[in-house]
Amino acid sequence: MSLIDLLSNALTTVQDPELHRSITDLGMVEDLSESNGAVTVKILLTISGCPMQDRLRSDVTNALTAIEGVKSVDLSFGTMSQEQRDHVKSVVRNGREKTITFAQPESLTRVIGIASGKGGVGKSSVTANLAVAFAKKGLQVGILDADVYGHSIPRLMGLMGQRPTAIDQLFIPLESFGVKVVSMEMFKPERSDPVAYRGPLLHRVLEQLLSDAHWGDLDVLLIDLPPGTGDLAISLGQLIPNSEIVVVTTPQVAAAEVAERAGRIAHQIHQRVIGVIENMSEFPCPKCGEAISLFGSGGGEETSKRLSALVGSDVPLLGKIAFNPELRTGGDEGIPLVQAAPESISGQMILEIAEKLVKRSKSLLGVRLGITP
Repeated sequence: MSLIDLLSNALTTVQDPELHRSITDLGMVEDLSESNGAVTVKILLTISGCPMQDRLRSDVTNALTAIEGVKSVDLSFGTMSQEQRDHVKSVVRNGREKTITFAQPESLTRVIGIASGKGGVGKSSVTANLAVAFAKKGLQVGILDADVYGHSIPRLMGLMGQRPTAIDQLFIPLESFGVKVVSMEMFKPERSDPVAYRGPLLHRVLEQLLSDAHWGDLDVLLIDLPPGTGDLAISLGQLIPNSEIVVVTTPQVAAAEVAERAGRIAHQIHQRVIGVIENMSEFPCPKCGEAISLFGSGGGEETSKRLSALVGSDVPLLGKIAFNPELRTGGDEGIPLVQAAPESISGQMILEIAEKLVKRSKSLLGVRLGITP
């Protein structure tokens, strides 16, 4: 095999750091030549000023210099034409037109909406921590922050002020703690700008965030839904009919009545309600160790009981996450609790809940098998 063939083979092993596809498959190698061990190569970037240029330079140089006979590498960069970018989009979408991959019959990604009857129950914190817990178990995980009015996932995941790389209408989710993240906040001109959208436009926004992002192969996609039973909760059921719902509530029994509504709307649009999580549960006094029920007790059990009766099958209480100031501190600092303090009582409970969600129940009732006739 000639040296130029060895060089070409070496480049097939180099992947775009964001798209995770071979740079040769993406058409990024415009020119490759060699003379007496001196290699010249030109790489085309998808966009001008690509943030991964330095990483690509390092990866390409290392791949080529590892070949015997290579004395030097002269690497230069250019920018793709519109036609070449269209080819990239076609490759990453596997030749399909723009579509929501998670809604396709062959998709093996579990889509779990995290819902609540009202705000302030810690739904977004639970979402962020569950995602990191899944990632710690080796799963490929994504979060879609669909709470367009109260989006807080970027702060919780330490991604404040960062914006995704965009290739025309295709964009690359940001990544933090092994979790891919997409939020409406990432696309606003200013973070303080309000999102003043009405029903039909909200549906379109959710559809675009799902279809325009290059999520790659995910095992689990968590969707942080707005509180209540509004447009986006219904839109999720329409856009991804196979999605499942987990309801978050607080220990207050009165909260169960409100939390039940989130599960009720999911059931009405034929989504599977797979469990309840009680947040802000009793915690041990730091001085005497006596249990303190700051927000009451019984809300999780009551919500589980009501939803089980509603759907006609068991909707289990997946766990009770003890009230922990570190959960709030981690959110402010952008380090989820299961990352900052996995050994804490709350951190251990979140990891246990993630384990329960990973292991499907024995019943296959309502579970999509991922096969087509």
